[in-house]
Amino acid sequence: MSNNKSIIQTNNAPQAIGTYSQAVKAGPMVFISGQIALDPNTGEMQQSSMEAEIEQVFQNLIAIVNAAGAKTQDVVKITLFLTDLAQFGLVNDIMARHFSEPYPARAAVGVSALPKGARFEAEAIIIV
Repeated sequence: MSNNKSIIQTNNAPQAIGTYSQAVKAGPMVFISGQIALDPNTGEMQQSSMEAEIEQVFQNLIAIVNAAGAKTQDVVKITLFLTDLAQFGLVNDIMARHFSEPYPARAAVGVSALPKGARFEAEAIIIV
């Protein structure tokens, strides 16, 4: 691994369930892998409601942001993946609990399926 690239890892977010890292720092940029609603304490999916699932995803994402020594204000781009774009309003409402203006750039993508039966996934890029 080159000197300007390092791995970010925290026990406050789910451990990687495949061949990836929670996040990779390259220079001043941190690339956070897609987070689904896995509870970092139990490894189980939080799917009691769509709201709970979305909230868990943002908690996981923010735990990695914090592990990188950053804050939500340092997030420059978020990509959202939803199996039902009709839930986009709920995602906006919950995202507003965790992020304030100026908001990061964002893309929302409708997908047919996500790992472990998830209905929502989010990844992010931050500058530290």
